[in-house]
Amino acid sequence: MPGQSRVSWAKLRVGILVIAGMLVLAVVIVLITGNTHLFESQSKIYTYMNDAAALQVGAPVNLDGIPIGKVSAIVLSGSKDPTRLVRIEMQVPDKNFAQIPLDSVSAISSANVLGTKYINIKSGKSDSPVRAGQEIPSLNTAGYEDVVQQGYAILTSLQGIVTRVDKIVGLVEGGQGSIGKLLVDETLYNKVVAVVDQVQRLANIISTDQGTIGKLINSPEMYNDIRASLQKVDTLVQGLEDGQGTAGKLLKDPALYDEFQKTTVEIHKIVTDLNEGKGTAGKLLKSEDLSNQLHDTIARIDVLLDKVNSGQGTLGQLLVNPQLYDNLAGATHEMNGLMKDFRANPKKFLRIKLAIF
Repeated sequence: MPGQSRVSWAKLRVGILVIAGMLVLAVVIVLITGNTHLFESQSKIYTYMNDAAALQVGAPVNLDGIPIGKVSAIVLSGSKDPTRLVRIEMQVPDKNFAQIPLDSVSAISSANVLGTKYINIKSGKSDSPVRAGQEIPSLNTAGYEDVVQQGYAILTSLQGIVTRVDKIVGLVEGGQGSIGKLLVDETLYNKVVAVVDQVQRLANIISTDQGTIGKLINSPEMYNDIRASLQKVDTLVQGLEDGQGTAGKLLKDPALYDEFQKTTVEIHKIVTDLNEGKGTAGKLLKSEDLSNQLHDTIARIDVLLDKVNSGQGTLGQLLVNPQLYDNLAGATHEMNGLMKDFRANPKKFLRIKLAIF
């Protein structure tokens, strides 16, 4: 049956063609989506981490940021070591092992805060390269989780700041607050313009020789006067530095300094003697007997003043008795009159009588 043979052969060719097409499609998909090279020999290396940090199988494996392979498997290691809980298998072409030093370290990285995770191998300094099936030490992934959390916190804070800024802008646009009134209130704007105008006038006056500040800036006479005063001050300071005058000698003359120091020592000695109760002044400060005598004397004077104020004794009568005061005033008046008469006619009071016995 030649017809059936031709049909079977046609079906076989269709099947072969479909299989070939599927193979070609699979190869194209692999080449487009991955870094796998079909005709290159590849081997696996491993690393252990405390957390996979949302790393996916098929994620890129980079060496100093350059893709060299992909993640082929992520499994639990079964280890009790908290730093080796997750085993990550990386598939890398054999030709790239020579570029990975033995002391290199791996870590989970991210292109940005919300980006896809990948393995990044940081090259070490060893001369020996990594071999297939060896383990690469890893960095702790907790730091990357902290960065992500901090990024979320920063975004939240930034959103709050943007909200507050938007509210402030709304208030300003509505004419509320000083800035808002400055933007929409014509009265406040006119006042600001008036102030600026006054400042401009003041600047114009200062730029001329009007007023004290204007004369100070523009008048050469005032400038010369100030310069002359500064020269006098400079001359005075120079005289002090040269030891001229009393103040200069006090600053420069060692003999005067020694005398001043001796005087200071003597004053210190006097103060020490006073504190120790030496001499009259020291006893007055330190002696209890002298203090008691002084207190008694003051008490007696106080009693005497009380008697005088109450009119006791001659002084008391003189202070409080008006009749005694009047008599004393009259006697004084008569004495003044007698002295006037004496000066006017002294012969009236001086008589010389000569008698011969």
